[in-house]
Amino acid sequence: MKLLLGIAVAVLALAAAGQSPLQRRVVKDVLDYFHSRSNVQFLFREQSVEGAVERADSSGTFVQLRLNLAQTACRKQTQRKQNCRIMENRRKPVCLACYKFDNSDVPKVLDKYHNCGPSHHLAVKEIKHRDEAECRAVEEAGKASDTLYLPGMFAFSKGLPA
Repeated sequence: MKLLLGIAVAVLALAAAGQSPLQRRVVKDVLDYFHSRSNVQFLFREQSVEGAVERADSSGTFVQLRLNLAQTACRKQTQRKQNCRIMENRRKPVCLACYKFDNSDVPKVLDKYHNCGPSHHLAVKEIKHRDEAECRAVEEAGKASDTLYLPGMFAFSKGLPA
């Protein structure tokens, strides 16, 4: 049993080591969001990350990932959060997260979207289409169409008919 637990911890450490700093930031933010929900009574831990996408362009960096969570034995009000063991055969929600960061030294979130629910919930066609549309909108954040109007950008405007 201890050997199995040791292997599981090693796999999680390797998975975390393979993530970029922005991906780790997204995982932390999604866990904070998930734990802030009123219907969540227990702590959840990252079980795995699937389909991680990270694309950089002139407007910033887009990060999309699917995060599989696992329920632990600790209630979310407990102080000790490090030694909470994962409960087998309990809730294992899946979260889809899409984030757009700017290109600054300390990247700021330009836009974000996350949706967490049971794994079968995210597979429903209507939800999947909505998630795809929301993620596309997040990816477009910060591009030229989102820039603010500044005085002098357009020299003339069309007059109203008399």
